[in-house]
Amino acid sequence: MTSKTDRIQAIIDILLIFVLTVVIGTVLILACGANPVDAYRLFLRGVFGNFFGFAEIFVKACPLILTGLGCAVAFQTGFFNIGAEGQFYVGALAATIVSLNLQGVPGMISIILSLIAGFICGGLWALIAAILKAKYNISEIIVTIMLNYIASNFLGYAVRSFLMDPAGNVPQSAKISSNALLPTIIPSTGFHAGILIAIACSVLVWYLMKKTALGYELKAVGLNKRAAACNGISVLKNIILSAFLSGGLAALAGVIEVLAVQKKLLEGISSNCGYTAVLIALIAANSPIGVLAVAILYAALQIGANSMQRQMGVPSAIVNILIGVVVVLILGKELFHFMKKRDSSRNEIV
Repeated sequence: MTSKTDRIQAIIDILLIFVLTVVIGTVLILACGANPVDAYRLFLRGVFGNFFGFAEIFVKACPLILTGLGCAVAFQTGFFNIGAEGQFYVGALAATIVSLNLQGVPGMISIILSLIAGFICGGLWALIAAILKAKYNISEIIVTIMLNYIASNFLGYAVRSFLMDPAGNVPQSAKISSNALLPTIIPSTGFHAGILIAIACSVLVWYLMKKTALGYELKAVGLNKRAAACNGISVLKNIILSAFLSGGLAALAGVIEVLAVQKKLLEGISSNCGYTAVLIALIAANSPIGVLAVAILYAALQIGANSMQRQMGVPSAIVNILIGVVVVLILGKELFHFMKKRDSSRNEIV
């Protein structure tokens, strides 16, 4: 169990990272020739100034939650899935194909089938890298990155050929029927049912990893494959299962983006959230509830930064810089504590 000293140290580390991040953000704002006080005021107004902007935080967070969960599940099993971007595209493709070809089916059935199809296709797409890793020890990092390029380019091919809207000449699919779309929960905002699905997935993944024997096995394989195998845990089975769950969760983000936000398939639909998900999982320490919180915080930062950019000309790219800084600080903190413990152990031996 975590000791009181460890908890206090963790709080100090978080506060220190927060202060350093604010200081660096302030320096970047000053470098743009803007007043940091005014910038932060506009930032907070963009986040909390009106209900529409506040609801938009959850719209932006939804795909980040699901892709972040996918990365977190895989990372905990020692499967370094960098392919959430490609799995997102596969899910979006599957949902579009199902929705456009089931026009006569009741809307709820079409939505459920789209979600299932997206999850399965995304999971199978991730299995390619998992099988290559488990059977032939080929780096899943390289394979998943290559699969990202294949998926994104195949989507580009699809919206220019067999999925292209026959009524137009723009590389995008036809609009999905309104009865096959995920409903809006809060009128006059973009807050849709997919956000509730993302939150439910966070809770389910937390329960799976924390409260079930399967979750224990997945984490055991991630901590030490050899020890897990010696205790009768199948390394191959758990790597394949974690990859399938990871790919399926990331693909759900693509399904929801098509059925709730874009309402059609088009290029660049992910806005690179599959790559951002890797950072979110790292910041959240692969905790499902942590991913939920970090994704919402990241989306809030984006909304606030966009407000600063519109009204003061401060580049919203500052958010991405600060996220990178946070990741570096977290990794640096872990390295510092590791070296500190190692030195303490050596001193005890001496």
